Amino acid sequence: MSGSGTTAGDDPLQTAVWRLRSRGCWTDAAALLAPHSASPALTLQRAALLVERCLFTGKGWADAEDALRAAEASARDDDERGAAACERGQLAYASTVLGVRDRADEARAALGRAAALLAPSAPGRPLLDFRRGLVAEHLADSPQAARAAYHRAHAGAVAQDDALLLSFTWRHLAALALRDGELAEARHGFTESLRIREELGYLVGTAPALAALADTEPEPEAARLRAEAMRLFRLLGGVPTWLADQLNPPAQAVRAV
Repeated sequence: MSGSGTTAGDDPLQTAVWRLRSRGCWTDAAALLAPHSASPALTLQRAALLVERCLFTGKGWADAEDALRAAEASARDDDERGAAACERGQLAYASTVLGVRDRADEARAALGRAAALLAPSAPGRPLLDFRRGLVAEHLADSPQAARAAYHRAHAGAVAQDDALLLSFTWRHLAALALRDGELAEARHGFTESLRIREELGYLVGTAPALAALADTEPEPEAARLRAEAMRLFRLLGGVPTWLADQLNPPAQAVRAV
């Protein structure tokens, strides 16, 4: 979930990957990276795309596992091994939170391994902190630990100018604020998350952001936001799949993305 490919200065390959990824075309994006298997960084990026596809669609588990094993095998140093372990943890988290198979212990172990490998200043540390927050919130039901992890990830995203990750940290901190009844704080966080995603053109993440903001708004604004979210959801072929439960009928759902 890095911001790779979102800025004008990126190379043509990364720009093409981002355009596909942002529209939910993970398989096509991964295919662009397949010829670059000699590069550990691109092998890991391909695995990350296919892991993200699993979280959004609930499909493609075998492809993600194969890509992840290739990334783990090609890793050359602690940063690369730590980043691969972080993706391993995310895949196990996705399987658990979507009810495919309980891999909670694997998720915790993999993210713990990533934490041991990645230095505090490593580029992958903010993403790791965010994912540890997901596990704390959704698998351990520990909002206090989740909030601390999200704050660390938020600070790291700011320091690294990772706008996409920042949209995730705003969103999840806002969800915890809403859980605590802090409506104004939640509305601000969801608004910031939506703003960033719209600016980046992260279409596949915009419908969830609209639906989340709707939970903090009065009618008729809430209905307008949900209608726009439903329009995008249908445009993208029903992705992310878990959003359907939140949109129709309106209900709280796992804020996985």
